[in-house]
Amino acid sequence: MKLVILDRDGVINEDSDEYIKSPEEWVPIAGSLDAIARLHREGYKIIVATNQSGVARGLFDSDTLGRIHAKMLELVRLKGGEIEAIFFCPHGPDDGCHCRKPLPGLFEEVMERLKINLHRVFVVGDSERDIIAARAAQALPVLVRSGKGERTLKKSTQLDGVPVFSDLAAFTEALLTGELKAS
Repeated sequence: MKLVILDRDGVINEDSDEYIKSPEEWVPIAGSLDAIARLHREGYKIIVATNQSGVARGLFDSDTLGRIHAKMLELVRLKGGEIEAIFFCPHGPDDGCHCRKPLPGLFEEVMERLKINLHRVFVVGDSERDIIAARAAQALPVLVRSGKGERTLKKSTQLDGVPVFSDLAAFTEALLTGELKAS
């Protein structure tokens, strides 16, 4: 199965240190929806795996999160793409859950639901948490400079061997032209 797993905030949509709390605040990064549509047309299944601690923090509720995701799905479909599933952790950093990245719980859920391993699956994120979680799930981490990616490049010590791209569109181009290979 051709599969790519994407973080949401900072990879698909603009990120905010104040959180994305409403559908109106959810704004796609230029080229990201086209990239998802392109991957879909090339036979890739797209999964989103995202921490959403704003739910635990009381900044928005699960219904609002559902409306944000419905907007994302609709805009992707309008571009001719499809997102297979969205896996999210609604917990805060001190809740002790296993699904919050950098722990691999979200990826373990993907593996269980799809009955696959992630050994040759790219996980595209913009934070050190995404890289650590992908490695823990034995997936192939990729960092994008969008979102918090530039900040991650300056601070992280976890990036040895991790391919870095300007954004999701650049990653997609490299993957589909064969410049980037799952090894």
